[in-house]
Amino acid sequence: MTTRDPLDDVAAGIVAAARTAARREKRRAARNRMGPARVVGYVRASTEEQGDQGAGLEAQRRAITEACEARGWQLLTIREDVASGKAFSKRPGLETALASVRAGDAGALVVAKLDRLSRSVIDAAQTIELARREGWNLVALDLGVDFSTAAGTAMAQMTAVFAELERRLIGERTRAALAVKKAQGVQLGRPRELPEAVRRRIRRLRASGRTYRDIADRLNAGGVATAHGGAKWHASSVRAAEGV
Repeated sequence: MTTRDPLDDVAAGIVAAARTAARREKRRAARNRMGPARVVGYVRASTEEQGDQGAGLEAQRRAITEACEARGWQLLTIREDVASGKAFSKRPGLETALASVRAGDAGALVVAKLDRLSRSVIDAAQTIELARREGWNLVALDLGVDFSTAAGTAMAQMTAVFAELERRLIGERTRAALAVKKAQGVQLGRPRELPEAVRRRIRRLRASGRTYRDIADRLNAGGVATAHGGAKWHASSVRAAEGV
């Protein structure tokens, strides 16, 4: 049996998205003849960046303004934050900008650089997916992300691919680190807190010929908590407790 390469699905998804974007572009071009697209801009700089590069926000504003003028878009406003880009929390400027496009007041959110949304590729990809799902446009001028064009849609798809790669790499690094700790004899997970009296009782019952299932039933009937404070014993947890 042949195994389907996941990259084939990715490639097929990119081609399909590009074709869809091409059809959208034709429809939007027809709508644009009735008036310019309404967009909202967003700029961000961290406290450190703004202190070291006072023109950081202004440079982003200029890039957004010039792009809108070149494309004939109506720039309603530019929201801003001076905050960390690690998460979306405590960023009122971004929240207001997203509210505008999600409510339909603007058709697109424009940023000078994708990392102004978030330094995390995963978080940025989630915003791209939100825009695709809800039908508004997200434009990142530095990477060419733009759902109104076929190439821009393909770039958005590639961003999603790299976000998935980042997720998998994080998972692999976590598993590798845990394996090293386990090999070093480090106890993983929550510490065991089973009272010595319970362990002795389990060992006595095992010595008398009781099965793990029978011991679990007896402990449950007596309301004895498990090693981690759980209310129900299983044969596997009794076996683990016996070896403590």
